[in-house]
Amino acid sequence: MDLVVDIGNSETVFGLVRDENLEMVDSWRIKTSKDRTTDEYESLLNSMINTRKISLNGLRHTVVGSVVPGHTSVVVKSLENLFGRTCIVVNSESSLPITLEVEEPLTVGVDRIVNTLAAKAIYDKDVLVVDFGTATSFDCITADGVFIGGVIAQGLEAGIEWLTHRTAKLPSVELLVPERVIGKRTEECIQSGIFFSSVDSVDGIVRRIHREWGVSDLTVIVTGGYGALVGPHLNTANHLEPFLTLYGLALAGRFLSR
Repeated sequence: MDLVVDIGNSETVFGLVRDENLEMVDSWRIKTSKDRTTDEYESLLNSMINTRKISLNGLRHTVVGSVVPGHTSVVVKSLENLFGRTCIVVNSESSLPITLEVEEPLTVGVDRIVNTLAAKAIYDKDVLVVDFGTATSFDCITADGVFIGGVIAQGLEAGIEWLTHRTAKLPSVELLVPERVIGKRTEECIQSGIFFSSVDSVDGIVRRIHREWGVSDLTVIVTGGYGALVGPHLNTANHLEPFLTLYGLALAGRFLSR
């Protein structure tokens, strides 16, 4: 069993992945806080493990991927102190069985790298991964594990934050699936605008990518923190895989530990 940690700009996601079948035993999320110390992380993780009654018997690897470079060392140190083992840190320089066919491969985020690795292993076909995180990213991945580029767009929360900070009277709202497009209250109008503009934008970008890429059979995989919220309302999505990035980290850890 492997403990994998995906450090994102908004949330840090932990997962326990079992063996070659990539079975997700448990997962949990915490807010990414750059102010937490190593001791605070150790205490928080200990509390999480005890509260959820998580068994770590047979833990083989601890694998970390991060898009927040300044925060990585704090999380890694706390994990190493807690479990008494060296963490495997995956980054753009890691030697993995994939190809980054882009102009600046060292600038590719680790989430997109491990998404490529997981997509190759799980689907074995041309896929477009739509990852709903702090940003919404679109990763074009060939059947033989080549990341050929993609798109990075604003995330759902960015729309709410922009409206809140750039307008004097519009309130901040919770991101929910609206019951209707035409809102009857200001909050409903904002929720509808943010949600449906994101849905239509994603469908539009997917169609543009499909036309430009020119592949005949393209599978669209939805993942990320907001994937389960938005995915069912997309016309272009084929599969919802909420743990794709965590599976990719587990696969990377196993490959790099050989």
